[in-house]
Amino acid sequence: MALLTEYEVAALLLSLKVSLTAVCCSLPAGIFIAWVLARFDFPGKSLLDGVIHLPLVLPPVVVGYLLLISMGRAGWIGHWLYETFGISFAFSWRGAALAAAVVSFPLMVRAIRQAFEAVDTRLEQAARTLGAGRLRVFFTISLPLTAPGIVSGMVLAFARSLGEFGSTITFVSNIPGETRTIPLAMYSFIETPGAEAQAGRLCVIAIVISLLSLVASQWLGKKAQQRAHGEC
Repeated sequence: MALLTEYEVAALLLSLKVSLTAVCCSLPAGIFIAWVLARFDFPGKSLLDGVIHLPLVLPPVVVGYLLLISMGRAGWIGHWLYETFGISFAFSWRGAALAAAVVSFPLMVRAIRQAFEAVDTRLEQAARTLGAGRLRVFFTISLPLTAPGIVSGMVLAFARSLGEFGSTITFVSNIPGETRTIPLAMYSFIETPGAEAQAGRLCVIAIVISLLSLVASQWLGKKAQQRAHGEC
Protein backbone atom coordinates (compact mmCIF):
# COMPACT_ATOMS: atom_id res chain seq x y z
CA MET A 1 0.00 0.00 0.00
CA ALA A 2 2.99 2.33 0.46
CA LEU A 3 3.31 2.53 -3.33
CA LEU A 4 -0.20 3.96 -3.58
CA THR A 5 -1.46 7.37 -2.57
CA GLU A 6 -4.29 7.79 -0.08
CA TYR A 7 -6.61 8.76 -2.93
CA GLU A 8 -5.73 5.63 -4.91
CA VAL A 9 -6.13 3.39 -1.87
CA ALA A 10 -9.60 4.84 -1.20
CA ALA A 11 -10.70 4.29 -4.82
CA LEU A 12 -9.23 0.77 -4.86
CA LEU A 13 -10.83 -0.32 -1.58
CA LEU A 14 -14.18 1.15 -2.60
CA SER A 15 -14.00 -0.65 -5.96
CA LEU A 16 -13.27 -3.96 -4.24
CA LYS A 17 -16.08 -3.38 -1.75
CA VAL A 18 -18.59 -2.54 -4.46
CA SER A 19 -17.55 -5.41 -6.74
CA LEU A 20 -17.51 -8.07 -4.01
CA THR A 21 -20.89 -6.92 -2.71
CA ALA A 22 -22.35 -6.99 -6.22
CA VAL A 23 -21.10 -10.52 -6.88
CA CYS A 24 -22.06 -12.01 -3.51
CA CYS A 25 -25.55 -10.50 -3.50
CA SER A 26 -26.37 -11.50 -7.08
CA LEU A 27 -24.85 -15.02 -6.94
CA PRO A 28 -27.88 -16.89 -5.47
CA ALA A 29 -30.21 -15.35 -8.05
CA GLY A 30 -27.67 -16.01 -10.79
CA ILE A 31 -27.41 -19.71 -9.91
CA PHE A 32 -31.19 -20.11 -9.67
CA ILE A 33 -31.97 -18.35 -12.95
CA ALA A 34 -29.17 -20.17 -14.78
CA TRP A 35 -30.53 -23.50 -13.49
CA VAL A 36 -34.08 -22.65 -14.55
CA LEU A 37 -32.97 -21.58 -18.04
CA ALA A 38 -30.80 -24.68 -18.46
CA ARG A 39 -33.25 -27.26 -17.16
CA PHE A 40 -36.79 -26.09 -17.99
CA ASP A 41 -38.84 -25.09 -21.02
CA PHE A 42 -41.78 -22.79 -20.30
CA PRO A 43 -43.78 -20.04 -21.97
CA GLY A 44 -41.86 -16.78 -21.91
CA LYS A 45 -38.44 -18.42 -21.53
CA SER A 46 -37.04 -16.49 -24.49
CA LEU A 47 -38.43 -13.27 -23.06
CA LEU A 48 -36.85 -13.95 -19.66
CA ASP A 49 -33.54 -14.77 -21.34
CA GLY A 50 -33.75 -11.53 -23.30
CA VAL A 51 -34.50 -9.45 -20.21
CA ILE A 52 -31.60 -11.04 -18.32
CA HIS A 53 -29.17 -10.18 -21.14
CA LEU A 54 -30.61 -6.72 -21.84
CA PRO A 55 -27.91 -4.87 -19.83
CA LEU A 56 -25.30 -6.27 -22.24
CA VAL A 57 -26.78 -4.37 -25.19
CA LEU A 58 -28.31 -1.32 -23.52
CA PRO A 59 -26.13 1.79 -23.17
CA PRO A 60 -24.87 1.92 -19.56
CA VAL A 61 -26.37 5.39 -19.17
CA VAL A 62 -29.81 3.93 -19.93
CA VAL A 63 -29.31 1.27 -17.26
CA GLY A 64 -28.27 3.96 -14.77
CA TYR A 65 -31.27 6.13 -15.65
CA LEU A 66 -33.67 3.20 -15.23
CA LEU A 67 -32.13 2.48 -11.83
CA LEU A 68 -32.44 6.15 -10.89
CA ILE A 69 -36.15 6.40 -11.69
CA SER A 70 -36.95 3.05 -10.09
CA MET A 71 -34.53 2.72 -7.17
CA GLY A 72 -33.91 6.37 -6.32
CA ARG A 73 -35.69 7.90 -3.31
CA ALA A 74 -38.38 9.26 -5.62
CA GLY A 75 -38.61 6.00 -7.57
CA TRP A 76 -41.54 3.65 -7.11
CA ILE A 77 -39.35 0.91 -5.59
CA GLY A 78 -36.75 3.12 -3.95
CA HIS A 79 -39.36 5.31 -2.24
CA TRP A 80 -41.04 2.24 -0.73
CA LEU A 81 -37.71 0.80 0.45
CA TYR A 82 -36.71 4.08 2.06
CA GLU A 83 -40.07 4.68 3.76
CA THR A 84 -40.42 1.07 4.94
CA PHE A 85 -36.87 -0.01 5.78
CA GLY A 86 -34.86 3.21 5.65
CA ILE A 87 -32.73 1.78 2.81
CA SER A 88 -31.50 4.21 0.18
CA PHE A 89 -29.49 3.27 -2.92
CA ALA A 90 -29.18 6.62 -4.68
CA PHE A 91 -25.87 8.48 -4.19
CA SER A 92 -24.36 5.77 -1.98
CA TRP A 93 -21.94 2.87 -2.39
CA ARG A 94 -24.92 0.49 -2.13
CA GLY A 95 -26.29 2.04 -5.30
CA ALA A 96 -22.91 1.58 -6.98
CA ALA A 97 -23.00 -2.09 -5.99
CA LEU A 98 -26.53 -2.41 -7.35
CA ALA A 99 -25.53 -0.85 -10.66
CA ALA A 100 -22.49 -3.13 -10.89
CA ALA A 101 -24.65 -6.18 -10.10
CA VAL A 102 -27.15 -5.31 -12.82
CA VAL A 103 -24.59 -4.86 -15.60
CA SER A 104 -22.50 -7.89 -14.59
CA PHE A 105 -25.44 -10.24 -13.96
CA PRO A 106 -25.79 -11.43 -17.59
CA LEU A 107 -22.14 -12.57 -17.69
CA MET A 108 -22.60 -14.52 -14.47
CA VAL A 109 -25.81 -16.18 -15.63
CA ARG A 110 -24.37 -17.11 -19.03
CA ALA A 111 -21.29 -18.80 -17.56
CA ILE A 112 -23.28 -20.72 -14.94
CA ARG A 113 -25.98 -21.71 -17.42
CA GLN A 114 -23.40 -23.19 -19.78
CA ALA A 115 -22.00 -25.16 -16.85
CA PHE A 116 -25.45 -26.56 -16.01
CA GLU A 117 -26.04 -27.48 -19.64
CA ALA A 118 -22.74 -29.38 -19.69
CA VAL A 119 -23.80 -31.62 -16.78
CA ASP A 120 -24.97 -35.04 -17.92
CA THR A 121 -28.67 -35.11 -17.06
CA ARG A 122 -28.51 -38.90 -16.84
CA LEU A 123 -26.66 -38.53 -13.53
CA GLU A 124 -29.50 -36.43 -12.18
CA GLN A 125 -32.10 -38.85 -13.52
CA ALA A 126 -30.28 -41.80 -11.94
CA ALA A 127 -30.27 -40.06 -8.56
CA ARG A 128 -33.99 -39.27 -8.88
CA THR A 129 -34.65 -42.92 -9.75
CA LEU A 130 -32.88 -43.96 -6.54
CA GLY A 131 -35.23 -41.78 -4.52
CA ALA A 132 -33.37 -38.49 -4.20
CA GLY A 133 -35.55 -35.40 -4.29
CA ARG A 134 -35.03 -32.53 -6.72
CA LEU A 135 -33.37 -30.32 -4.11
CA ARG A 136 -31.01 -33.09 -2.98
CA VAL A 137 -30.04 -33.82 -6.58
CA PHE A 138 -29.41 -30.13 -7.13
CA PHE A 139 -27.17 -29.65 -4.08
CA THR A 140 -25.31 -32.98 -4.22
CA ILE A 141 -24.88 -33.52 -7.96
CA SER A 142 -25.75 -30.55 -10.15
CA LEU A 143 -24.20 -27.80 -8.06
CA PRO A 144 -20.83 -29.52 -7.39
CA LEU A 145 -20.45 -30.41 -11.08
CA THR A 146 -21.12 -26.81 -12.11
CA ALA A 147 -18.58 -25.40 -9.62
CA PRO A 148 -16.05 -24.43 -12.33
CA GLY A 149 -18.73 -22.51 -14.21
CA ILE A 150 -19.90 -20.82 -11.03
CA VAL A 151 -16.36 -19.72 -10.23
CA SER A 152 -15.89 -18.47 -13.77
CA GLY A 153 -19.16 -16.56 -13.63
CA MET A 154 -18.25 -14.98 -10.31
CA VAL A 155 -14.86 -13.79 -11.52
CA LEU A 156 -16.28 -12.47 -14.80
CA ALA A 157 -18.93 -10.56 -12.87
CA PHE A 158 -16.31 -9.27 -10.43
CA ALA A 159 -14.08 -8.02 -13.26
CA ARG A 160 -17.04 -6.42 -15.02
CA SER A 161 -18.12 -4.74 -11.79
CA LEU A 162 -14.65 -3.27 -11.30
CA GLY A 163 -14.85 -1.58 -14.68
CA GLU A 164 -18.41 -0.27 -14.47
CA PHE A 165 -18.69 3.44 -15.17
CA GLY A 166 -21.73 4.66 -17.13
CA SER A 167 -24.57 3.30 -15.04
CA THR A 168 -22.72 4.11 -11.81
CA ILE A 169 -22.13 7.78 -12.52
CA THR A 170 -25.70 8.17 -13.81
CA PHE A 171 -27.30 6.50 -10.80
CA VAL A 172 -25.11 7.47 -7.85
CA SER A 173 -22.97 10.30 -9.23
CA ASN A 174 -19.23 10.72 -8.58
CA ILE A 175 -18.92 11.31 -4.83
CA PRO A 176 -15.42 11.06 -3.28
CA GLY A 177 -15.18 8.33 -0.67
CA GLU A 178 -18.74 7.13 -1.33
CA THR A 179 -19.21 6.25 -5.00
CA ARG A 180 -15.88 7.21 -6.63
CA THR A 181 -14.55 3.85 -7.74
CA ILE A 182 -11.44 3.45 -9.90
CA PRO A 183 -13.18 4.23 -13.24
CA LEU A 184 -14.83 7.32 -11.77
CA ALA A 185 -11.57 8.42 -10.16
CA MET A 186 -9.85 8.08 -13.55
CA TYR A 187 -12.62 10.16 -15.12
CA SER A 188 -12.06 12.88 -12.52
CA PHE A 189 -8.32 12.94 -13.24
CA ILE A 190 -8.87 12.98 -17.00
CA GLU A 191 -11.06 16.06 -16.59
CA THR A 192 -8.42 17.76 -14.43
CA PRO A 193 -5.65 19.60 -16.35
CA GLY A 194 -2.20 18.23 -15.57
CA ALA A 195 -3.48 15.06 -13.86
CA GLU A 196 -2.64 12.65 -16.68
CA ALA A 197 -0.03 10.87 -14.55
CA GLN A 198 -2.54 10.11 -11.81
CA ALA A 199 -5.02 8.80 -14.37
CA GLY A 200 -2.26 6.60 -15.81
CA ARG A 201 -1.47 5.14 -12.38
CA LEU A 202 -5.11 4.22 -11.84
CA CYS A 203 -5.16 2.69 -15.32
CA VAL A 204 -2.24 0.46 -14.39
CA ILE A 205 -3.95 -0.53 -11.14
CA ALA A 206 -7.12 -1.47 -13.04
CA ILE A 207 -5.14 -3.55 -15.55
CA VAL A 208 -3.26 -5.40 -12.78
CA ILE A 209 -6.45 -6.21 -10.87
CA SER A 210 -8.22 -7.41 -14.02
CA LEU A 211 -5.27 -9.59 -14.99
CA LEU A 212 -5.08 -11.09 -11.50
CA SER A 213 -8.82 -11.78 -11.68
CA LEU A 214 -8.43 -13.70 -14.93
CA VAL A 215 -5.49 -15.72 -13.58
CA ALA A 216 -7.43 -16.45 -10.39
CA SER A 217 -10.43 -17.50 -12.47
CA GLN A 218 -8.39 -20.08 -14.38
CA TRP A 219 -6.71 -21.41 -11.24
CA LEU A 220 -9.91 -21.63 -9.19
CA GLY A 221 -11.75 -23.14 -12.15
CA LYS A 222 -9.18 -25.93 -12.45
CA LYS A 223 -9.27 -26.58 -8.69
CA ALA A 224 -13.05 -26.74 -8.70
CA GLN A 225 -13.05 -29.06 -11.70
CA GLN A 226 -10.55 -31.37 -10.04
CA ARG A 227 -12.58 -31.44 -6.85
CA ALA A 228 -15.80 -32.13 -8.77
CA HIS A 229 -14.18 -35.14 -10.43
CA GLY A 230 -12.46 -36.35 -7.26
CA GLU A 231 -8.93 -35.58 -8.50
CA CYS A 232 -7.77 -33.42 -5.56
